[in-house]
Amino acid sequence: MADDRQLFDYLLRIGDSPLILAQRLGEWLGKGPIVEEDIALTNVGLDLLGQARRWFGYAGEVEARFRGVARNEDQLAFLRDAGDFRNLLIVELPNGNYADTSARQFLFDVWHSLVLRALMDSTDARIAEIAADGASEVAYHVQRSSDWVIRLGDGTDESHLKMQAAIDDLWMYTGEMFVPDDIDLALIDAGVAADIRTIEAPWRRRVDAVLADATLAVPAKPAVQPGATRGGKQGVHTEHLGHLLAEMQFLQRAYPDAQW
Repeated sequence: MADDRQLFDYLLRIGDSPLILAQRLGEWLGKGPIVEEDIALTNVGLDLLGQARRWFGYAGEVEARFRGVARNEDQLAFLRDAGDFRNLLIVELPNGNYADTSARQFLFDVWHSLVLRALMDSTDARIAEIAADGASEVAYHVQRSSDWVIRLGDGTDESHLKMQAAIDDLWMYTGEMFVPDDIDLALIDAGVAADIRTIEAPWRRRVDAVLADATLAVPAKPAVQPGATRGGKQGVHTEHLGHLLAEMQFLQRAYPDAQW
């Protein structure tokens, strides 16, 4: 049996990353490079938001078991401070140019797909169900973001340089995806969580193959290395998350309990 406090924290980890990335993608609304891509990117954000809602719904139920008071999905999304969020650092980074956004999406999508596939075998039936529902959506996300990395990497001289710079800049944030902490290890042993140590190799194979097709160089430093940027799962974030939450949470905090 998994400890409910650990399970609650883990559910926030796998729900917060899609929530925060959905917010970042929403910042592109009306600003995409072409109309079709503007719509496609918005739909990806909506997919991620829907997945986050399901993780938060389950997290609220688990929280009620050990705390006696449950927060609903809106409260978990809009009424927590930055230090209470458990998302990966890579998803909270600013959008930058379209190469930056595409590279971030690709690196996260490949990881996200592998995690959901692993969670489909979770001993927790609810986790397995939610993961299975999201896996097909994220498979499309991987295909789409891979295509954009190839399109920009193997495009013009300028797009190639921008995509290479994006991969190089984001690489240091990918190590966090594969380093478990005590909560991860406890839930891995219980058969609940995805063993992120085992997905680094397939992640690298997919990433390396796409980068090769895109005529891009794989960064020389390994993704996992001592001192690599990490801490999001423990609530230690960059300054960017606070600014993002100030915008995302404004309405709910300015007008508590407001209803349409």
